[in-house]
Amino acid sequence: MHQQQFEVRYASLWKRLEELLTALENGNARESRRDGAGFPALYRQVCNHYALARSRCYTPDLVTRLHRLVLRGHRQLYRAQKLRPWIIIDFIGRTFPRTVRLNGRLFWLAFVLFFAPAGIIGISAYRDPAVIYSVMDQDQVARIEYMYDPLNRKTGRAPERTSATDVRMFGFYIYNNVSIGFRTFAGGIFLGLGTLLFLLFNGLFLGAVAGHLSHPPHAAVFWPFVSGHGAFELMAIVISGTAGLVLARALLRPGVMTRPLALRRAAPEALQLIMGAMVLFIIAALFEAFWSPSSVAAPVKLGVAAVNWLLVPLYLLRAGKNVKVSLYSGGSRYR
Repeated sequence: MHQQQFEVRYASLWKRLEELLTALENGNARESRRDGAGFPALYRQVCNHYALARSRCYTPDLVTRLHRLVLRGHRQLYRAQKLRPWIIIDFIGRTFPRTVRLNGRLFWLAFVLFFAPAGIIGISAYRDPAVIYSVMDQDQVARIEYMYDPLNRKTGRAPERTSATDVRMFGFYIYNNVSIGFRTFAGGIFLGLGTLLFLLFNGLFLGAVAGHLSHPPHAAVFWPFVSGHGAFELMAIVISGTAGLVLARALLRPGVMTRPLALRRAAPEALQLIMGAMVLFIIAALFEAFWSPSSVAAPVKLGVAAVNWLLVPLYLLRAGKNVKVSLYSGGSRYR
C-alpha cells in the first residue's frame, strides 16, 4: 500500500486518538468517559500502524507523528490511576451488592453453612452450659465470661486489653475481622474445603459463645454489645465464604476451559465480593470499638441493632438494581 493510500484510510482514526488523548491529558472527564472504553483497542491499532510505517520506510513526518501518538498513548495507558471517589461510591452502591445477587445460590449455601451450625450449637449451649466445653477449653470460657461480666469496666475486652484505647481496639478489630474474612475466602482455592471448614468452625464457635452467654448475668451485657455490629460482621463472613465458593466452583466445574483459565475468569468476581466484605468488616469494627462499649442504654443499642439487621439485607437485596454496566467486571448483566 502506498503512503498516500495508507494516510487516507487511517487519518480519521489517528485524529480520533489525538482528540481522545488531548481530552485525557486535559482531564476532560465527560469526553474521556464517552470514548475511554475503546481507548486500548484504538491505541493498539495505532501501534500497529506505527510499526508498518517504519517497516515500509514511509516519510519521517508520518513516522514521527505516529511515534508521538504512541508515546502519548503509552503514558495514558500505563499511568498511575487515581482512586476517584465516584469509583468507590459506584462499587459500594451498585457493583458489590449486584455481584452478591449474581452469586445468590453460593451466598445462600455459605449462609446455611455458617448459620445452621451456629443455631444448632447455640440452642444446645443455652440448654446445657457444659456444651461450650466441646468447642473451647476452660481458660477460653473464663476469658469470654470475663469480657462480658457486668463488673468488667471495659466490656468486650479480654484482660490483656482492658487498658487499650478505643482507637487501638478499632485497629485490633479490623485486623481480627479481616483475617477471618481472608482465611475464609482463600480456603476456596483448596476446592472449597478450606472455605467449608472456616464457615463451619466460625459458626460453631460464635454460636456456642452466644448460647453460653445468654444466661444471667452475662446476657444483659453480651447482647447489647454484640448486636450493634453483628449484622455487618456476620454478613461479611458469609460473603467472604461466598467469594471462596466462587473460586471453588471455577475449579470444580471449569466447563470447556482449563482449571487455571476458569480460575482467572472467576477471580474478578470473587475479588469484588471479598472487597465488599472488607468494607462491612470495617463498619463492624467501627461499631465494635466506639458504639458497642459506650454507655448508651441497652434498649437504644438493641434498637440500633434492629435497624442494622433491617438495612444490611435490604442493601444487599435492592442496591444497584437494574444497573447495566459494571465498572469492575466489564459485564452487562441485569439483576
